[in-house]
Amino acid sequence: MNTLKVTPKDFFLWASAMLAFYVSMFSFITLLFQYIDNAYPDVLSSDYVDPYSGTIRFAIASLIVLFPLFLVLIRVIRNDIQKHAEKKDLWVRRWALFLTVFIAGAAVAIDLITLINSFLGGELSTRFVLKVVVILLVAGGTFLHFMADVWGYWLIFPKRARSVGWAAGAVVLLTIVAGFFIMGSPNQVRLYRFDDTKVSDLTNIQWQVVNYYQQKGTLPTNLAMLEDPISGFKVPSDPQSGSAYGYRISTPPYSFELCADFNAASDRTSTTAVGATPTSSVQTHVGGTIENSNWTHTAGSTCFERTIDPQLYPVFNKNVPITK
Repeated sequence: MNTLKVTPKDFFLWASAMLAFYVSMFSFITLLFQYIDNAYPDVLSSDYVDPYSGTIRFAIASLIVLFPLFLVLIRVIRNDIQKHAEKKDLWVRRWALFLTVFIAGAAVAIDLITLINSFLGGELSTRFVLKVVVILLVAGGTFLHFMADVWGYWLIFPKRARSVGWAAGAVVLLTIVAGFFIMGSPNQVRLYRFDDTKVSDLTNIQWQVVNYYQQKGTLPTNLAMLEDPISGFKVPSDPQSGSAYGYRISTPPYSFELCADFNAASDRTSTTAVGATPTSSVQTHVGGTIENSNWTHTAGSTCFERTIDPQLYPVFNKNVPITK
């Protein structure tokens, strides 16, 4: 009768290995789902879109740390079983393997049911089918791999187990690398954040200019006139270069321009967007109001023209003459 007990080392090796594996597979599936959503966007979806690809970044970070950890831990466990054959019958090993096989098998079954149900309901789309295929491949591969472990296949053929580990690592690595083509490098993400901060600053300055006009009936001749020690407003500077934002009165008394240097086009359709382009001006004067203004910009120096509608933004002091 086998009286071998599970030591704390055995328990925590298996617990750590399986936790690392489950989180890695969840992150891997999430990453592939994000790639599919990026390639086949749903125009009917109202889901929030993270401009900095936070979901992709977290999934990549999880895979970089946890999947190699799983490979190392499972190698340590199998080498230990090679030295102590009786450890293949430990209850913690049996529970870990059969639980994983059960979860993977259930995922495959649910995945197929979902596919057939959607097919019968006529709700199939390319992105849905691709996501079903991803679940099927990942869950199916997991089921077969750990079922083989239950049968002792990888203990009999350790070199094949190592080959599978290297192949899985290569697939994960390629998937991680693909993420940088979608969200850009860390340096590019930083440049995008600079651009968004600049747009936020220009928005704030714009409404300070409008407020100044409503208070005094004229546009400020420079941005320093907007600073107010009582309200605490201080004109922000470009967070990247530290220089002042551009401002000029284009057509007095209602039109003005705000300018800034951007690192990338606002659509960010590709990672090649970062770079300089010739100076451009974005005209957003719609119906004599700034309500419909936007901050669409190219890379490089971009100016935004704003025109105040005196009917929508009347001067508060009625004694101030208004030029028509």
